[in-house]
Amino acid sequence: MDINVVLSQIDSEIQNINSSEALEEFRLKYLGRKGIVAELTSAIPSLSKEERAVFGQQVNSLKNKLLSIIAEKQKTLSASANKASVSFDIGMPGIAQEFGHLHPLTQITEEICSIFSRMGFSVVDGPEIETEYNNFTGLNIPLEHPSREAFDTFYLKDYSKMLLRSHTSPVQVRVMKDKKPPLAIVVPGRVYRPDAVDASHSFMFHQVEGFMVGKDIKFSDLKGLLEIFAKAIFGNDIKMRFRPHFFPFTEPSAEVDISCIICKGKGCSACGRKGWLEILGSGMIHPNVFKQVGIDPKKYTGFAFGMGVDRIAMLKYGINDIRLFFENDLRFLRQF
Repeated sequence: MDINVVLSQIDSEIQNINSSEALEEFRLKYLGRKGIVAELTSAIPSLSKEERAVFGQQVNSLKNKLLSIIAEKQKTLSASANKASVSFDIGMPGIAQEFGHLHPLTQITEEICSIFSRMGFSVVDGPEIETEYNNFTGLNIPLEHPSREAFDTFYLKDYSKMLLRSHTSPVQVRVMKDKKPPLAIVVPGRVYRPDAVDASHSFMFHQVEGFMVGKDIKFSDLKGLLEIFAKAIFGNDIKMRFRPHFFPFTEPSAEVDISCIICKGKGCSACGRKGWLEILGSGMIHPNVFKQVGIDPKKYTGFAFGMGVDRIAMLKYGINDIRLFFENDLRFLRQF
């Protein structure tokens, strides 16, 4: 997409806007989550290093221009509305209007995605109703794995081999089938598992999946990336450690802990007296996953990681019950 064409298109369209509704449609078209600026931004990682810097500056300049002309147009529309207003009784009592704000889980999700976007990752969405292949087989999860059982996954009764996704990793399969490396993707979204609801479990929760595929991608790249992320979310004072683990779709695999943000690693009730808090799982993408999506594992390597947004929000804000996020209690939500 040519940025100069977009600029001329903006100048032409803004002249014809004469209402707040039309201005909001204009804003969503260009600055919305799936708008033109987001589309341009998602193209940056696919450019060469030389092109990336120049194009990134152009996209940033375009975004700033849009924000400026939208603000100016809003002033113009407001001024016109004031001139056209009829007389009113200034003695009538006013009606206070509260400004809404984003849900704390939405805030954390956007913060996580923003951190990875600044490191060159593109944000991609995927469907919540998935195929059994994308949710399991394409990720090297064997038929006998317990996660495939009905007590661990919501299968759709009237649709063969369809289910509510149990993690955001199926989007990894979708993207790698559709696009060629190099790839750097993060995937936010809701996931579903038939867990009993209690203070730390819910049948619906939120995850962010991330993965990078290219030539000569190493485990050390994964470690460096996750350290930058963890310190951006929890502060520069935290420490990290990687513990060996097993996931069918990565090899080697590791769980990532940070030093307890409450007791600073000394040991408290929040961390079970261990001084460490688990925040995500990660590892190098298994060669079998590459084979399932048609990528040559001898030519390309990659890593993947996944985290629970709800858990990160609970740790960051000191919340001890996941159910508070879904009870719509304004006394709780107004704190964020």
